[in-house]
Amino acid sequence: MVANEVALLRHLFDTAIAASQPEVCLAPALPEPPKGRTLVVGAGKASAAMAAALEDHWPGPAEKLSGLVVTRYGFGRPTRRIEVVEASHPVPDAAGLQAAQRILQTVSDLTTDDLVIALISGGGSALLTLPAPGITLANKRAVTDALLRSGADIGEINTVRKQLSAIKGGRLAEAALPAHVTTLAISDVVGDDPAVIASGPTVYDATQPKDAAAVLAKYGIEPPDAVRAHLTAADETPRGPGALKLGGSDYRIIASGPGALAAAKAEAERRVDYPVYVIDDDATGEAREVALEHAAFAHRACSEIPSGPVLFLSGGELTVTIKGNGRGGPNSEYLLSLARAYLEAPEPLDTLTALACDTDGIDGSGDNAGALLTPDMLAQAAAQRLDARAYLDNNDAYGFFEALDGLVVTGPSGTNVNDFRALLLRAPSDR
Repeated sequence: MVANEVALLRHLFDTAIAASQPEVCLAPALPEPPKGRTLVVGAGKASAAMAAALEDHWPGPAEKLSGLVVTRYGFGRPTRRIEVVEASHPVPDAAGLQAAQRILQTVSDLTTDDLVIALISGGGSALLTLPAPGITLANKRAVTDALLRSGADIGEINTVRKQLSAIKGGRLAEAALPAHVTTLAISDVVGDDPAVIASGPTVYDATQPKDAAAVLAKYGIEPPDAVRAHLTAADETPRGPGALKLGGSDYRIIASGPGALAAAKAEAERRVDYPVYVIDDDATGEAREVALEHAAFAHRACSEIPSGPVLFLSGGELTVTIKGNGRGGPNSEYLLSLARAYLEAPEPLDTLTALACDTDGIDGSGDNAGALLTPDMLAQAAAQRLDARAYLDNNDAYGFFEALDGLVVTGPSGTNVNDFRALLLRAPSDR
């Protein structure tokens, strides 16, 4: 029975990913070809897959189509007319910087007859890195690393990134004026705010330098002197007039977390005869704490159902405040927190099979999409005397699940609509 449950949860994860593939959702959102050229630019973990899908479905003349997108190392796809460059994520590197410079050059000197299509997806903030004047790549790397370790949410991180950038916060679209810019975005942020997805390179930025300074202060991050000086000076310098002329461009979100979760729920209801609930599609916060909240909610819900299994789904984007030196991302840490709760419970709990994975195929900075947790793994952890609390304190969810052969490794998925979590609970008597 456990094998069947694992297969079901993996199938639902695959269903969520399939519903969010560029090949499925990009073609209906393509704009009409312009009189002039079509320049395709973009950044994110899904940008190469988006570029390949655009080439396959573009209704205009191929000879007028060209461009450049940047994606994470290992996430590239074969393309014919749109160049794909790979760079570092989540901490930026020189390859991303050079790609950002070239992308700005690609959209320069355009006319009203030209069209820019921006392919934007999660991960674009780190990949499309072009420091503002006076700030070095090393400065940005230091600030990015500190933010990632701090537990700051993606909105806070991108507030800082935009204020330290020469291309984010609408600056890419400004550079493309007077050409029309159509943005096709795969959202990896709760609420699908275009200004937050990849730090909104084609969306006017309403945040201010003082907002970025406040984020750094909130998490006790001491920025390099050049960053502090830039934020102070920028707070006194208004944005150029181009930033206010982006209203003629359009922004289309073609896939997002709630849609992926809805597809998985519909598939689950088609396959099983027991209740399926969505706990939330917009969960945020510390992974270990949200795990306990979800477990408590699920057990309360199960107590109201006379018998039989219950399946709970969840989406959103969780965070981890790194205090140890282990490996793992938010989804793996979520499951490790669940494992700890079960292993330390004074009384037997409902039997649990669970999966938590990132839809882009990478959980944090590891090589796994996430992890699986089964009753057998819990028994194995107890038998091996694996101390879940110690692993959690060291932020080493990867090591815990590696010891149990519970890592889920998929490779790059081609999309990025954030977390996917599934909890299947049975009372012990149902086994």
